[in-house]
Amino acid sequence: MVQDVPVVRHAQAHADPEVRNAQTGSSHVFTMPSLWQIVEVNSPNPPSTSPGDVSPGRWPLPSPSECFAARRQRLRERFARPVVLASGWARARNFPHNHQPFRAESHFLYLVGRQLEGAALVIDSGGARLYVPQPDPADRLWHGPQPSANELSAELGLEVRFMEDLAGLVAGTATLPPQDPRAAEWLTRQLGRPVSVGGAAALHALDRELAEAMIALRLVHDAGALGQMRQAARVTAAAHAAGLRCTRAGQREAEVCAALRAVIAGSGMDLAYQPIVTVKGEVLHAQRQDGVLGANDLLLVDVGAETPEGWAADVTRTWPVCGRFSATQRDAYDAVLTAQAAALAVVRPGVRFADVHLASQRALLGCLTDLKILRGSLDELLACHAVALFYPHGVGHLLGLDVHDMEDLGDLAGYAPGRQRQLDPSRRHLRLDRDLEAGMVVTIEPGFYQIPDLLDGIDPSGPLSRALDRQRLAAFRDVRGIRIEDDVLVTPDGHELLSAALPRDAAAIEALMAG
Repeated sequence: MVQDVPVVRHAQAHADPEVRNAQTGSSHVFTMPSLWQIVEVNSPNPPSTSPGDVSPGRWPLPSPSECFAARRQRLRERFARPVVLASGWARARNFPHNHQPFRAESHFLYLVGRQLEGAALVIDSGGARLYVPQPDPADRLWHGPQPSANELSAELGLEVRFMEDLAGLVAGTATLPPQDPRAAEWLTRQLGRPVSVGGAAALHALDRELAEAMIALRLVHDAGALGQMRQAARVTAAAHAAGLRCTRAGQREAEVCAALRAVIAGSGMDLAYQPIVTVKGEVLHAQRQDGVLGANDLLLVDVGAETPEGWAADVTRTWPVCGRFSATQRDAYDAVLTAQAAALAVVRPGVRFADVHLASQRALLGCLTDLKILRGSLDELLACHAVALFYPHGVGHLLGLDVHDMEDLGDLAGYAPGRQRQLDPSRRHLRLDRDLEAGMVVTIEPGFYQIPDLLDGIDPSGPLSRALDRQRLAAFRDVRGIRIEDDVLVTPDGHELLSAALPRDAAAIEALMAG
């Protein structure tokens, strides 16, 4: 049952070394009242899964050694200068007291783990201090009592002061650009220099040095982060299963989306990004959900859960509305699955992610030539970028506190030093070009799409026109878009599928829908 899903809040599940129990000397476990609970499990390993086993499951608490104080200490070891990070503010939706849901800045969350509005973390030679707004007594009427500074300090294992005690930041303090314009303005005033919203292009030299240190920390996930991401993936698998089981012709896309959202919300989690639930699979990031499901349609569902500490899952499945793939839908689906398998086969430490991308492209091209949609040798098809006609995006991206982890820093996180985006059609949308390391989490998500703008834009006298058999492609008119996406942990000897609980094989999907 969804209600049984524990959300591990490792910020609260074990104490920071910065706070010790005054009576026993042991680490504190402090929890604030919440809608989720911490459940400890004796087994150190995640539960085994089998095809169709998509119950959310229970997970062990992360190791006490992996905590926020350790992250802050590792940052201090990599970056010796003072640091300030703002959490940001909720934005008004249409009048001042009707706010959008608040989500703290990810770099702040990585080091604090709590969704605190209007807060700032300062790390310097004196240690780490959290500054929070003074509670407004009049606000208790609307929002109830808020934790005191002492309560927050006990919960977070961190020295907490009120914002008015932040007298000034020393010269040479570095920061990271927030996504919240109000937070950027606040940092600009505090630092006496411009701080822009997001992106690496306008980074101050000192801030770029901090960004590189933070990237080095966040690229490889600790046990606490992996525990969170396993749970997010597990809840996401259960949500997709609910969507599979409720899909019927004549429904609106929004009804299927509601079934997925109910599982995620009932688990104490939120959406990691705006959900994609669409029969228009050729629209890569379709946001509308007002379409009606036809019996012959494929439904593309790209939905992921986010834990209260901000850790994301990102999973896509494509399934037939009627419960069974047509012959052409099955052929196209198996082609995408083959491309994903080829990519997964090379995921291991030391492999360049661009080569994972190429492996998926080569496999898809092989399938499309076998299906006689494309003609020509593999080398000829690669040279004319034929794969980008049907698979224009990259094979995946980093995953962590953001669904596209650290892309607030532009390509600084996704591209290794000395590497930059290529402009050719096959690689220009590749979001990651680093050598894989154990502890990294990436998505693997090849696809096949019939995008009118790409197909209609082919030069009639060019190599792409000669390579494409339009008459054969017309037989696949009931395939608008297919994507298969999973969350993948790079392990010392290969990889682990974090989203393995959700079937990928076409027959298993049909069986799950029938069940």
